[in-house]
Amino acid sequence: MNGVGSFRGLPVEDPESLLDVVVPVPELRPRDVLVRVEAVSVNPADVKARAELAPSDQPRVLGFDAAGTVEALGPKVTTLRVGDEVWYAGDFNRAGSNADYQAVDERIVGRAPRSPSHAEAAALPLTTITAWESLFERFELSKDSQGTLLIIGGPGGVGSIMIQLAKELTGLTVLATAGSPESSDWVRELGADAVVDHHDLVATVRKAAPEGVDYIFTSHSAGNIESFAEIIRPFGHITAIDEPEHLDLLPLKLKCIAWHWELMFARSMLETPDMIEQKKLLEDAAVLVDDHRVRTTATTTIRDFSAAGLREAHRLVETGGQVGKVVVTR
Repeated sequence: MNGVGSFRGLPVEDPESLLDVVVPVPELRPRDVLVRVEAVSVNPADVKARAELAPSDQPRVLGFDAAGTVEALGPKVTTLRVGDEVWYAGDFNRAGSNADYQAVDERIVGRAPRSPSHAEAAALPLTTITAWESLFERFELSKDSQGTLLIIGGPGGVGSIMIQLAKELTGLTVLATAGSPESSDWVRELGADAVVDHHDLVATVRKAAPEGVDYIFTSHSAGNIESFAEIIRPFGHITAIDEPEHLDLLPLKLKCIAWHWELMFARSMLETPDMIEQKKLLEDAAVLVDDHRVRTTATTTIRDFSAAGLREAHRLVETGGQVGKVVVTR
């Protein structure tokens, strides 16, 4: 089959950073489905994985988010059928979605929403899982939850879906950071109650939430811990998805702040007994999309499912200023 692969980590400007390759169709494990991939989206996780690849004489096919059609089933698959339209975020330890076909464990594959295109659907799985697990597992929120949530990185992929989920499925007031008129308009469109400036976080949060915030979701923790300690209320909660070196959390101790890590690949990488929770949440999210309570976060679509198209998508994501998601489709 055709795929897009890398032999070693290279800057995205290098034409060999992502190459068109021919690789074998993956063999199925007992609980795998074989998916014909129709569209993918590119996340910071894709960029990081590409840049950090160790040299190899075999190409590594990368890619996480995908939407497509089930073409074949492993012998122990019980939850999906050939012909099902599906979406998923894949498994960090296995060959990825940047190819004609991908083998994925059924427990992390959900039936896709019916209303959006493949490209619109492909924008959502990884960020939806990250946002959902952060809100409802790390923070343990529910529809009855009250308080104020601050989302650092509001216009990004995770922030864009988290704003929507928090407003639809909890009683929280949602603040989101944004750094330009375009990104401010975007997060307001998605439902944020107020926009704050990440360059002047303490002052702008105090203006929007004078009593402080109860929850902080952060994709940019480095240099912000003391600010978080100022703006969060006692016994608050912070969930982080980044991994800055030498992170000092001591300023949070006085207020007994709980610090959580979120890594949506943990279930699949560790094959935890509750892996199927990701299928369930993806199918719950599909209902929200079809009910028009949650919208796609795709803002840029590249109609070139090739190494050139994916290099361009990686380049856009690497700039760090992307609003919403970049999608690559056939």
